[in-house]
Amino acid sequence: MELILISAAFVAGFIALKCNLPPLVGFLLAGFGLHAFGFQSNSTIVTLADLGVTLLLFTIGLKLDIKTLLSKEIWAGATIHNLLSTAIFAIALICFKFLGVGSLASMSVEQILLLGFALSFSSTVFAVKSLQEKGEMNATYGTIAIGILVMQDIFAVVFLTASTGKLPEWYAISLFTLPLLRPAFYKMLDWVGHGEMLVLLGIFFALVVGAGLFELVGMKPDLGALILGMLLAGHKKASELSKSLFNLKELFLVCFFLNIGLSAQPTLSGFALAILFLLLLPLKGILYFLVLNVFKFRVRTSLLATLSLFNFSEFGLIVGGLAYKMGWMNSDIMVALAIAVSISFVLSAPLNRHGHALYQRSGRWLREHAAEKLNIRDQLINPGHAQVLILGMGRIGTGAYDELRHRYGKISLGIEVREDAAHEHKAHGRNVIAGDATDPDFWERILDVANVKLVLLAMPHHQGNQIALEQLRRKNFQGQIAAIAEYPDQLEALVEGGVDAAFNIYNEAGSGFARHVCEQLKPTFSK
Repeated sequence: MELILISAAFVAGFIALKCNLPPLVGFLLAGFGLHAFGFQSNSTIVTLADLGVTLLLFTIGLKLDIKTLLSKEIWAGATIHNLLSTAIFAIALICFKFLGVGSLASMSVEQILLLGFALSFSSTVFAVKSLQEKGEMNATYGTIAIGILVMQDIFAVVFLTASTGKLPEWYAISLFTLPLLRPAFYKMLDWVGHGEMLVLLGIFFALVVGAGLFELVGMKPDLGALILGMLLAGHKKASELSKSLFNLKELFLVCFFLNIGLSAQPTLSGFALAILFLLLLPLKGILYFLVLNVFKFRVRTSLLATLSLFNFSEFGLIVGGLAYKMGWMNSDIMVALAIAVSISFVLSAPLNRHGHALYQRSGRWLREHAAEKLNIRDQLINPGHAQVLILGMGRIGTGAYDELRHRYGKISLGIEVREDAAHEHKAHGRNVIAGDATDPDFWERILDVANVKLVLLAMPHHQGNQIALEQLRRKNFQGQIAAIAEYPDQLEALVEGGVDAAFNIYNEAGSGFARHVCEQLKPTFSK
């Protein structure tokens, strides 16, 4: 059976990829197809799926700044949206009930409210995978979307704990000592090096220390993995640890999407009810946009965050599953939820993929806030007298900045998508500001680029560099452009796109290493 599941997942994922859809859409459809042929989910698939979600939340925590959750646009925005969407969905479902929808006829108002609550969540798994594929996890809209999703996960955990009537054990208070253990955790990260022991330590932290301890005291294991990841986020190896777990997490999440399809038996009534649920999805998106707009974000930020959240959630299935076990929902509702979640992923995938293009087409029709009233994350940018813009201040961008400063003085301005990293660069004396160079409005927010003669595209994701290059060309930038890439085909695409120079980072690292050795050691060789 395992061979059939693997083969079906690979074929369906490959077809989805060739159709310009995320592979997860193929995995979902593979699950439904296999179920139609009599295959069922089993304990192995469920266990691997749970491991995938736990590792996902752990890696989210590794990249999440607690200050993000404490900002009012996150905690207040998530709360307002959850309350409003639950109420609006419940009203709509009650209308469906009085119109004669059979599956809803026997449900009380309280049960319909619970169903509206389940539909109010958006998918953490889908949004994170979509943002990772675009390389925009740290973009302003990406951090907002992730923050809202984490708050929703917390809401779901609170509900699941309360609805089961099972309170955490009295000794759950001991979990408050975890922050005191952070120095010990940091030491462990320092000691294990960079190889397989780092991966094993990450799994140990996520599954044993985080999920295991929380489950032991009667709390949701996934919440434990998330919180432990957040405790480790300040360590210098946090990013490396996240990357080392990436492929393992992705493999387990294949089982998660397969399991959704394998666990539901599509019925005609369930499918019809799922279509009604999907009719409510635009209301959910409009609410996200309006709530974010209240906090004075630009149209682009609000729209792209909305698209990332424009789906139903696997947590809705968990909430629905608990309600089904307690007799609050019938089987048709559960089937409809599973189908609605799956179809929402299929609908959301192309919208997210073409989010920037959708913004460019619709942005002009949506009213923008006055520049002086914009959220601090979306303020106008003044490059001053900078002659070089470096887009992406990771290791490569930072190295380029320092080399240019050594050769020509203070002529550069670094653009870094992560606010915390930008502040750290400033603390080291670099001229760096926070900004999203893939943003179509980014160049519009720059007050004057007349002095800029050179732009370096040093972002870690090829798609991000390509998008920035397109924006530069639309801006009719007259200076020179240089870019980095990992693979030969990416170099070709950049050259065709109009860069003046494209460099393979691995080749350049090798030549730089050799140059450094010759300068430092001054070896003598016989000819």
